[in-house]
Amino acid sequence: MNTNLNIAVLIDADNIPSAHVKEMMEEIAKYGNPTIKRIYGDWTKPNLSKWKNLLLENAITPIQQYGYTTGKNATDSAMIIDAMDILYSEKVSGFCLVSSDSDFTRLATRLREAGMEVIGIGEKKTPNPFIVACDRFIYIEILKKQTEEKNDQKQVPETEIDKITKKEIKLISATINDLSDEEGWAFLGDVGSLLQKKQPNFDSRNYGFEKLTPLIKSIGSFEIEQRENPKSRYKLIFVKNK
Repeated sequence: MNTNLNIAVLIDADNIPSAHVKEMMEEIAKYGNPTIKRIYGDWTKPNLSKWKNLLLENAITPIQQYGYTTGKNATDSAMIIDAMDILYSEKVSGFCLVSSDSDFTRLATRLREAGMEVIGIGEKKTPNPFIVACDRFIYIEILKKQTEEKNDQKQVPETEIDKITKKEIKLISATINDLSDEEGWAFLGDVGSLLQKKQPNFDSRNYGFEKLTPLIKSIGSFEIEQRENPKSRYKLIFVKNK
């Protein structure tokens, strides 16, 4: 994970709830330095008034975009045009597109074609084409759950945690096979990276686990082995199919 990556964060205010901006910005900081932070919407509309203080607190620049035609989202066009201007400015190496709208699918694809790292953040209702167009996709509901757990505000409903299915287990198993040595062992770090490439929204937090290791252990279909690391005091973790 390259935390020195300069990232442009572009937020679609029309399709993202304002309640968890702080959590989103903390998550983005894990992947790089958000040097450009812009949010797009028609700020004359009362439904966006909740954003005001949050933008000041998180140093996000609001971009005014009037809705010229009823039923059309002008925000999308403004955000796409800005993204291309930023791309050609060569000031960043990655983008974070914050939206649950599939209209940004082509933008994510185009940015990746230009060699940009693309992170998507949106709600679980986000259409799959936009999710798979990103290098990584993070659900806002997971960030919300983490905050509630930290603050011990309330018991998090189980409905917010996905149950791992045979499809995901098969994906993990196949990925281990793709990377395994002659004895069937694969380095877990490589497994996690390849899982992300195969399925951008694969995240152990979706299944109630902070890290991939405890998720793998909970399934019971894999063996885990810790090995000494000659370059660090932290042990290397390897996994194989049973």
